[in-house]
Amino acid sequence: MSPTGGGWRRYDHALFPVFHERFEEKWGEGTAPFLDPSVYDEEQPRPRAQWINVDTGAAVAVVPVWEDDSSARSFAVFYLPPHGGIWVLRPPGLSSYIEAVANGSPTNEHAIALRNDSFRKAVAHAEAFIYGT
Repeated sequence: MSPTGGGWRRYDHALFPVFHERFEEKWGEGTAPFLDPSVYDEEQPRPRAQWINVDTGAAVAVVPVWEDDSSARSFAVFYLPPHGGIWVLRPPGLSSYIEAVANGSPTNEHAIALRNDSFRKAVAHAEAFIYGT
């Protein structure tokens, strides 16, 4: 079921702490370093996108996630229903990428292009969920 309807607004500021709280409530403490609000905003990997439904309190976020290797990342789409819980909305296709190091090599330019493409796909998936397109 898609949460279509009015009230959705883009929110391009710090991630809501409730994403981290609900994720760790469901999957255990320490399982969501990519959503940890105690990490300063400047240190968080980019890009990210976030929406909130001002009518219901629901929220959606697209964030880079990683496990053991912090350079190997993928984008995940998280949905916070208005009354608790968290859903992981899996974007179709590959969303994995290697985080580029800032030295300007052609390999890094390719890695950045792959990251941006993965991000666009994840955002499109989130918007399709939100707006029912």
